[in-house]
Amino acid sequence: MNIKQLQDTAQMLVADDKGILAMDESNPSCNKRFAKLGIPQTEEARRAYREMIITTTGLSDSISGVILCDETIRQHKKDGTSFVDVITAAGMIPGIKVDAGAKELAGHPKEKITEGLDGLRERLAEYAQLGAKFVKWRAVLILGHGLPSSGCLEANSQALARYAALCQEAGLVPIVEPEVLMDGEHTMERCFQVTEKVLHAVFAALYTQRVLLEGMILKPNMVVPGLSCPKQETVDEVAAATIKCFLRRVPAAVPAIAFLSGGQSGELASARLNAMNVRFRGQLPWALTFSYGRAIQMPALEIWHGDETQIAKAQDALLKRAACNRAARRGEYTAALERL
Repeated sequence: MNIKQLQDTAQMLVADDKGILAMDESNPSCNKRFAKLGIPQTEEARRAYREMIITTTGLSDSISGVILCDETIRQHKKDGTSFVDVITAAGMIPGIKVDAGAKELAGHPKEKITEGLDGLRERLAEYAQLGAKFVKWRAVLILGHGLPSSGCLEANSQALARYAALCQEAGLVPIVEPEVLMDGEHTMERCFQVTEKVLHAVFAALYTQRVLLEGMILKPNMVVPGLSCPKQETVDEVAAATIKCFLRRVPAAVPAIAFLSGGQSGELASARLNAMNVRFRGQLPWALTFSYGRAIQMPALEIWHGDETQIAKAQDALLKRAACNRAARRGEYTAALERL
């Protein structure tokens, strides 16, 4: 394990108030979004969409790293240039999602376990050869009556820790993503309790597996009320609860917390991140940044619609959302930016 290399890469991913673009949706997920918009669900359509994203001039002003999926890391522009080379030439760092998705957890109805550890060491070596510098693994935790169970939490925490250790062995920075889902009627207080419990379990497992905390990035949910909860706290209340929770459970050695959007609208995800940085910037041991997918890409996808003549407009929309989130990292985001 090259400790300096891991630390340097982790720092580069959060330098200059930039964030990470998560364009690692699986093919089925991408196809579902295409289907809703009447876009052909083909490999070529997915390739063209992703080419539009990574060739957006100026994207690297706000984005430090790009998370790809297995299909995307092997794809090329129409002119034959590999996507990895395009990303690198633009000044961004290529990354890769390596988990095999969330599957039913035996003995635990309604709960999921993320699979993909089998053969991971060999896959990591291949991805490193393809040019990846960092890696992502997502664990899904459902919040409900009696959920998540201790068995589900333990299994997913162990998987995250084993994955992270293998990544660092391969010289790749792991993004550790334990996501407490927003779906449901739970209150913000309940989300706080569960998120704190999840973070405690995850870092205990990381410690047991001897993961270098300085060479990883945490990608968690914010502490928010369920999407169906009647009471929706203000942006500032969410920011305060989130930071209180993370100060309790995230070690200072971790260089950054890169929040996931988790189904929030682009504007709300930006506003909440901004509120955290306005109130707490300079007071925290870790950087607060973003690793958003839909919250950055959806406006561009809706404009593009599979139409080459709309590429320029779609790229402008992508740049706008990325820039709004960089502003949020600086504590400079306002609703007025959405109208520019």
